[in-house]
Amino acid sequence: MARIPDAFIDELLARTDIVEVVGGRVPLKRQGKEYAARCPFHDERSASFTVSPTKQFYHCFGCGAHGTAISFLMNYDRLEFLDAVDELAKRVGMEVPRETQQRNANPDTRDLYGAMEAANAFFRGQLARSDKARAYVDKRGIAPEIVERYGIGYAPDGFSALRDALGTDPRRMQLLERGGLFSKNEKGHVYDKFRDRLMFPIHDRRGRTIAFGGRVIDPEDSPKYLNSPETALFHKGRELYGLWQARQANQKLDRLIVVEGYMDVVALAQYGVSQAVATLGTATTPDHAELLFRNAPDVFFCFDGDRAGRSAAWKALESVLPRMKDGRQAFFLFLPDGEDPDSLVRQEGVDGFDARLRDATPLSEFFYASLSGDVNLGSLDGKARLAERCKPLLAQIPDGAFGDLMRQRLTELTGVGARASTPQTHVPAQRASQATASGAQKPSLVRSAITHLLHRPGFALDLQPPFRFAVLRQPGIELLSELVLLVRERPDINTGALLEHFEGREELGALQKLAAHALPGEDAALRQVFLDNIVRLDAEALQQRREELQARIASLDEAEKAELRELLQARLQR
Repeated sequence: MARIPDAFIDELLARTDIVEVVGGRVPLKRQGKEYAARCPFHDERSASFTVSPTKQFYHCFGCGAHGTAISFLMNYDRLEFLDAVDELAKRVGMEVPRETQQRNANPDTRDLYGAMEAANAFFRGQLARSDKARAYVDKRGIAPEIVERYGIGYAPDGFSALRDALGTDPRRMQLLERGGLFSKNEKGHVYDKFRDRLMFPIHDRRGRTIAFGGRVIDPEDSPKYLNSPETALFHKGRELYGLWQARQANQKLDRLIVVEGYMDVVALAQYGVSQAVATLGTATTPDHAELLFRNAPDVFFCFDGDRAGRSAAWKALESVLPRMKDGRQAFFLFLPDGEDPDSLVRQEGVDGFDARLRDATPLSEFFYASLSGDVNLGSLDGKARLAERCKPLLAQIPDGAFGDLMRQRLTELTGVGARASTPQTHVPAQRASQATASGAQKPSLVRSAITHLLHRPGFALDLQPPFRFAVLRQPGIELLSELVLLVRERPDINTGALLEHFEGREELGALQKLAAHALPGEDAALRQVFLDNIVRLDAEALQQRREELQARIASLDEAEKAELRELLQARLQR
């Protein structure tokens, strides 16, 4: 498999702001020169996940997750390496070399996408052939151009229509099963998962089919909606139905409207509201919230006005609140009894629906109305109760004007300053490691030199060949030598790109841990420590050579005798 050129990766990571990439998905708070958050890769209560803008590197001191912007996208968005590189390249206006794209494509993943597209084509073809399905589409008033835009299809009744059409060999059968298109009974018999349903393909951010949602045509059938299971391509808590189409229909998305079902998205699109998306049979997750705000500054949540709808709205608020950076807004539109976005837009038209959106409840209003509904704000006890309810939630809001105004509103309601909850006593792992290090054995010269070089790769440019330390027979010398040569070959390389060079090698884990440790101090002082380490290692190399020559002094030739005299003289002059 062809490797993407090192120079391309270096430039890509140099242009990429890892804080922006991670911060677009995880709420970050500045802590000195770095940023911190609760780790997105494991459950934790305290912020042990750090992102360094100077190193272009992230590290979790809790679970050990670490890497560059590329590996973050691979782990968080579950992208293939090439897809992660491609996404970062698009952000900074670079283009991955075409030959590299073709040669690096994972054939197994490519075939799985191909199987999903084949299923999509099958379902779309079946819609054209089914009088029953076409009659249902006409009854719902779905125009042909909307059917085309959203790729709507039909899964025929029966247990083997898709299998008979596409499962022509064991390899294809395996791919379709991995894509979540088959079910299996207790006897091990495989049959079509989707039967007699209107089919809605779900697309990823690149427009590829990754899953399906099926809606019943006969009202007696159940469940009303059936989604693909979780697969290697599809993770329902991280995907939104209709987002691909919304991005295609709008050069710039000023808003996104979150509705409950596929038909709501489709109906709104038919009436010109092309910014609607739907969660996939699950409550709004933190990943959904990040995805929404990455695409639009204003997000409207449309829910039923009953108890279930308001409960779903509150879950959405909990996911959104830690992501309410300045410039973002969230609103809640509660629908009249018996109505949904589909019925409302048909009755009132797009102007009427837009009017409802303009009157939607802002997040701040919904927040305080929900928490104070059963509280007597006329009493001191009631005000204290509201303040205690609000404080841990308000503490989740990122620093900025919105958080300040939310706390100010609490003060207006209760007369109590809404200070954030007392932070838990937490000693970050890097501080703990520093504390223990003061009483532990001092790191070796080689380890110290490697650590300084990882934090400030440019220090290697201060060295002049020949590099005498390279001949030392000590652990880590080969690695230090490789790092020095790598930086000198690629002078603009940063910490993240340097670590990327070691991807797939056994040294990577140790290098990532060293890069993650704090290295306080000014550049001048750190540079001097690094240079002093190299000077001392050079001296050890000379001593090693003296001892080698003295050990076989009887067999030295004239050149080696002269070298030994010089080495001994140099030691005397020190």
